[in-house]
Amino acid sequence: MRLSVEPTTDPNDYEFTHQIRVRFVETDAMGIVHHSNYLAYFEESRVAYLAHIGHPFTQWRDDGLESPVLESFVTYRQPCRFDDVMTVHLHLAAATRATFQMNYLITVDGEVRTSGATVHGCTTTAGRPTRLPAWLVELAPSA
Repeated sequence: MRLSVEPTTDPNDYEFTHQIRVRFVETDAMGIVHHSNYLAYFEESRVAYLAHIGHPFTQWRDDGLESPVLESFVTYRQPCRFDDVMTVHLHLAAATRATFQMNYLITVDGEVRTSGATVHGCTTTAGRPTRLPAWLVELAPSA
């Protein structure tokens, strides 16, 4: 397992937030968000974070890089429901020369709903492993 930093449930521990409104299509017959959608919420927030810090994912692709997910972890604490406005809190938790970990916390009106983490590798667009960009390693706390 590459996961090295446990996500916290304190929103103040996260340096970036992104809001997402739950769409009806993302809910199940009980009116709650289907568990598989949380990884998509993490991804949307991660892409927004990269754009926010001046390194949009399109730039990664232009530079010949990808960041495939190697591991994902989600703790479902309370359900999200249709039309909830979720705040996804994101933190670049760790980086090595070849992997990085992002931690996430989802809140609705300040109430913790979900936490999680994703661990990513770095490959060329041809799928060959390569080192992370230096700027990303420099942004992360030590693993």
